[in-house]
Amino acid sequence: LNSIDQIVIPESLSLFEQPFAKKTLGAKAFDRDGVLKREQYFVKDGRVKSYVMGQYSANQLGLKTTANAGGTNNVSVTANFDGGLEAMIKAMGKGLVVTELMGQGVNATTGDYSRGALGFWVENGEIQYPVSGLTIAGNLKDMLLGIEHVGTDIDQRSNLKVGSVLVNQMTIAGES
Repeated sequence: LNSIDQIVIPESLSLFEQPFAKKTLGAKAFDRDGVLKREQYFVKDGRVKSYVMGQYSANQLGLKTTANAGGTNNVSVTANFDGGLEAMIKAMGKGLVVTELMGQGVNATTGDYSRGALGFWVENGEIQYPVSGLTIAGNLKDMLLGIEHVGTDIDQRSNLKVGSVLVNQMTIAGES
């Protein structure tokens, strides 16, 4: 709470809902409360514009519903990088490409994040070898503000439309 108009992601990014997008699996006219959905920004230019709420939550907070009882529909994150994962790997130079996450290591109160991961180690902009048995950790606020790039390689079949994401720093633990 108390996040309206606060910067939570880089100013080059926005998060918006398009519930009426044609030919998508997530298209929906009404939320579970029967409220007509609308196109809306949750985050615009890095700043929180609206919370995601159904009627009950809105009433509790003294706010208006965002027609999101039952969740969001066709949420997109704007791309700020011209290219997909391959181009991002080249731009990254050295780091970790995460292909799978395991576990439930997110503390919603503190924002602390720690999960098992596997993927590929990258050096000189090229994949070097697969890695497994890792733990990646950080804080959600820091991770979100540390997003450097969001790619254009969006899977249109998903209800969440976001390309590959490059985060500038996280803690990585595991044996080599």
